[in-house]
Amino acid sequence: MTLTDIRSPNVSRGRTLEKPAVKGRGGLVAAQNRQAAHVGAEVLRAGGNAVDAAVATSFALGVLEPWMNGIGGVGAMLVRPQDGPVSSIDAGARSPADLNPADFPLVEGKDGDLFGWPNVLEDRNVVGARSICIPGLVRGLGSAHARFGRMPWAELVAPAVALAADGLVVDHHVTLWVAQEMARLQRNEACAAWFLPDGYPPVPPAAVTGKVARLCSPKLSATLARIAHEGPDALYLSDLAQDLTRDVQDLGGYLSAEDMAGFEAVEAPARSEPYRGHALHYVPDLNGGVSVALAMRLCNRDHVPAGTVAAPDDIMAYAAAMAASWEHRFAELGDGAERTLPSCTTHFSVVDSEGMTVSLTLTQTLLSLFGSGVVSPSTGILLNNGVNWFDPRPGKINAIAPARKALANYSPVMLTGEEDVVAFGGSGGRKILPAVFQALARIVDFDADLECAIAAPRFDLSAPPVLVADPRFGADLLKRLAERYPVVLADRIDHPNHYTTLCGVRRKQGVNYGAAEPWHPWADAVAEGESLFPNE
Repeated sequence: MTLTDIRSPNVSRGRTLEKPAVKGRGGLVAAQNRQAAHVGAEVLRAGGNAVDAAVATSFALGVLEPWMNGIGGVGAMLVRPQDGPVSSIDAGARSPADLNPADFPLVEGKDGDLFGWPNVLEDRNVVGARSICIPGLVRGLGSAHARFGRMPWAELVAPAVALAADGLVVDHHVTLWVAQEMARLQRNEACAAWFLPDGYPPVPPAAVTGKVARLCSPKLSATLARIAHEGPDALYLSDLAQDLTRDVQDLGGYLSAEDMAGFEAVEAPARSEPYRGHALHYVPDLNGGVSVALAMRLCNRDHVPAGTVAAPDDIMAYAAAMAASWEHRFAELGDGAERTLPSCTTHFSVVDSEGMTVSLTLTQTLLSLFGSGVVSPSTGILLNNGVNWFDPRPGKINAIAPARKALANYSPVMLTGEEDVVAFGGSGGRKILPAVFQALARIVDFDADLECAIAAPRFDLSAPPVLVADPRFGADLLKRLAERYPVVLADRIDHPNHYTTLCGVRRKQGVNYGAAEPWHPWADAVAEGESLFPNE
């Protein structure tokens, strides 16, 4: 095998970065965006429960990190009321009923997006109106709120309405993400108008000017205001659905008003997998949870940790379990096929002061960065490219087809043990699965705390057989890995993110903890009552 080094010579070697966990007996939110986490924490302070906070955080995230998620996307949720069973709410991607697989002919090469699929003519499965699946997120949030929520729906959506009216503040992180996807954004007039003012990526003004640059979307603010006032049905059964689907069809897509009206989130008991005295809970069916669960099953069966910290043998065992799980995933999982484990699964997490725990991954997702790159001009909604989750090769188990559920990567999971509940998830396409698996394994196998489980050296094995390795593993382990896999060394940095962005909460012996990816500049955990600007 081989070892390839793609590290930047400008990244300091051996560096570490810490982002301490938040701790307390009150509720808290851990999210990929601190301002969105603060919105959720304010809901907890106002008397809302964890699901209320999750709904508010979700809508806020869609405004504050629009290239990752939003109401044009999909997602899934796990909810565990205090000492109760874990429930799942699945609002995953489903293809439109009128989708025509013949519109996606293969051409030479592989695409440069998340999955390296064989190329499709004009990238139709990745970019543009044909790549759009039914946006189920709002249906999922509505189902969760109807079953578990306590505060009025309108109050939970209101912060997102205000944030959208004000506009997204431009900082270096915004500039990086927009610049990276400039070619995609230019392909759609409404998308370019939002994210490329004057035709270029936005740049924050110098501090001495005292000015702030913002990316505004009045149409999105108006759409969110209607959803706040009229409820989740506004997006699926009103003239909003008619406007949205007309925009998509005018651009050559398949999404119809009938698709929108017929979409329902699936509520079901979570599935569970035992792991060394704990139980892993995950969303049933076609998401990353089933593959995380299989990796843990294989590791539970084939390897017993011998020490108190992760040793090379442990990392080798984790890699082997993850590789076998991917093999099963690609061969066996697809809509209409067996969706369970053989023979017998933008993220944020919330815990309230009463112990209700929510693991909600939306990453809340649009799938690729900026999704389809299509903004509905009538509604201001940036839409997903869920067709990219399907295999473009005809005849494959997860092949592109109409009215079919996609095999997605989001992996909201919970781990329960004696007086201990952990809720985890991440963003980053297929990279989510190995990241979540390794963090959970470290918590159980080596009693790692939340922040250490997230910050520890990590590998990514999401495009097997290639294994992307954190150089902090050390020369001896990297040599062993390179004897079994083609290894690429890549730095743990915020951009590009080679490993995924994790967020999690934990309730252990009555105390709540929250932690977020230290290499992501926006990710953080916020406790109820904590100020957005604590130094003021």
